[in-house]
Amino acid sequence: MNQRIAFFDFDGTITTKDTLLEFIKFSRGSLLFYLGFLLTSPWVLAYKVKLISNQQAKEKVLQFFFSNWSLSRFQESCDQFGKAVLPGLIRPKALQEIEKLRERGFAVVIVSASPENWIRTWAEQVQATLIATRLAATEEQVLTGRILGANCHGQEKVNRIRQEYDLADFREIYAYGDTSGDRPMLQLGTASFFKPFR
Repeated sequence: MNQRIAFFDFDGTITTKDTLLEFIKFSRGSLLFYLGFLLTSPWVLAYKVKLISNQQAKEKVLQFFFSNWSLSRFQESCDQFGKAVLPGLIRPKALQEIEKLRERGFAVVIVSASPENWIRTWAEQVQATLIATRLAATEEQVLTGRILGANCHGQEKVNRIRQEYDLADFREIYAYGDTSGDRPMLQLGTASFFKPFR
């Protein structure tokens, strides 16, 4: 009962921008990025007015940009993004907090609605465990544009955390987030921090 753990949202909390959007720009180019969001805007708008779920809207976007990409091509692009772009999006104060918590004996867990593919290497570098959205692929290892299981957003963040951890084992639970989608996770904390690094 002496253990300590900290859960961090990634996009907007640790980073300055939404990394899904930045990854699409990086991998598909700005012209296709803006064209794609123009064409998928009806689904994005439907999500905004709560006609469809976050997951349904996200899958429409993923299908437009990445369906029929081989998983190896996608991962290669993710790795390039992780090296070239992601370090410049990290909030210095967030990185300092992660380092400080680790020095105090906290286990650090990043819990993200973004696909795990471009976060994984960075999470390993800061010695954090990663819980994130997983993308579905065919038997031939081709992306479908769909999410495997549920999008790691809102209550699903809590569900995934509880699958991995018995929170009764932890004396201190810190939680960090920046949007309404993080509030269920923030409620798990013995101490919670909303937009702490701005």
